[in-house]
Amino acid sequence: MDQSAAATAQDKVYSDYQDKRRGHWDSIALKTDSWTSKGVYYHQRINEIYRFLIAPGQRVIELGCATGDLISALKPGTGVGIDFSEEMIRRAEKKHPEIQFILCDAHDINLDEKFDVIILSDIVNDLWDVQKVFDQIYKLCTAETRIIINLYSHLWEMPLKLSQHLNLATPLLPQNWLTVDDIKNMLHLAGFEMVRSWHEFLWPMNTPVMSSFFNKVIVKLWPLCHFALTNFIIARKRPEKRWKNKEPLVSVVVPARNEAGNIEEIFARTPEMGSGTELIFVEGNSSDNTYEAIEQAMAEHPQRRCKLFRQTGIGKGDAVRLGFKNATGDILMILDADMTVPPEDLPRFYNAIYSGEGEFINGVRLVYPMEKQAMRYLNIVGNKFFSLAFSWLLGQPIKDTLCGTKVLSKENYNLLAQNRSYFGEFDPFGDFDLLFGSAKMNMKIVEMPIRYAQRKYGDTNIDRWRHGWLLLKMTAYAMKKIKFV
Repeated sequence: MDQSAAATAQDKVYSDYQDKRRGHWDSIALKTDSWTSKGVYYHQRINEIYRFLIAPGQRVIELGCATGDLISALKPGTGVGIDFSEEMIRRAEKKHPEIQFILCDAHDINLDEKFDVIILSDIVNDLWDVQKVFDQIYKLCTAETRIIINLYSHLWEMPLKLSQHLNLATPLLPQNWLTVDDIKNMLHLAGFEMVRSWHEFLWPMNTPVMSSFFNKVIVKLWPLCHFALTNFIIARKRPEKRWKNKEPLVSVVVPARNEAGNIEEIFARTPEMGSGTELIFVEGNSSDNTYEAIEQAMAEHPQRRCKLFRQTGIGKGDAVRLGFKNATGDILMILDADMTVPPEDLPRFYNAIYSGEGEFINGVRLVYPMEKQAMRYLNIVGNKFFSLAFSWLLGQPIKDTLCGTKVLSKENYNLLAQNRSYFGEFDPFGDFDLLFGSAKMNMKIVEMPIRYAQRKYGDTNIDRWRHGWLLLKMTAYAMKKIKFV
């Protein structure tokens, strides 16, 4: 057989495969006019999970949208649903006129648009060529786009077949049954990287108390999570420079309370980065002359871009929010005025976010040996405990929750601030407001090891027992607002 004949034969196999599935889903659409699947609870829970992951008002496209219930539930600013079943699209347009629906094969998307979120919900196991579909959606992505995928676990193949036989679930044709590693590999081949993955559903039936307990709590616990029905995956395009046509301006926010002796060093040692560095001091009602020391240093260094604010609220978190609100830079950084994180390390953070390797860069003090007395032993033990807890809670490695140096773009911070109401004003430190918000927004968190130095002036503002108790409260809060939802 020559190459053209072989290609024709392969096209015929693909065409038959698609025609069979198109006919199947057309028949399911017709059936729903007079029959309701017993799997309503499953779809309601899927919608709930996606509403947690995706803020309203974004540009969202769903591949394999069926009758459009999921994408409509997300309240997108711009919503596009794609499906190859004519009967499904007809019903979707009637049910959800606010969404644009397109009759289209996911293997052959012809759209000249970019989206914030691309959804593939329970579709990849039904695709002829998953790799080709990933190649198709690449052109719909910006560097900030998130691809969200959910698919059935192979462990549930037989229970699902039994449920379909008993008319308790929507009938399916033979599936691909891909693993998370399979998807991760194909995403990589198409130019994407996985941000995180996790498990959902141990009890896919609506049973009072039991379904909520198993599907919001027990499924998040090891080792039972590995028996879950559904795997979720979040991915993004592989790193690329966010600022392609310019060098970004950098704003370094310096919360300063009783730090008069460190101010001159901050001016001397903080490097210029990108197109320039803006120093924003937020003085926190010091008992020494910190405010006057900053004013004097600003007068002595007129070449530096500087702003000075006196804090009206309480706590570092309030100071950081005030500084970020008044920053004009494209990149926002936090530098603690105690100088325990060397300002000379800030270009490393700049390079990590400028290159696109990360979207939230978190400093880590627990990799390199510390200077003597830089951190007391019990503080180290506490930090290691909370690093394990928060890595589990947020689904990405978080080795150091309280390192003061954290970096993100102004654009992402503004989005985080717009959606802050989900968590509320709960964080006196400022670290968790940023960590939780970044995780909720599915940002790629990258850790930056630094050498932690001993304080040279003044005393720490950290009370290990009082703040340790607050950390435990933060852990419980994160369980409620992020993990067990």
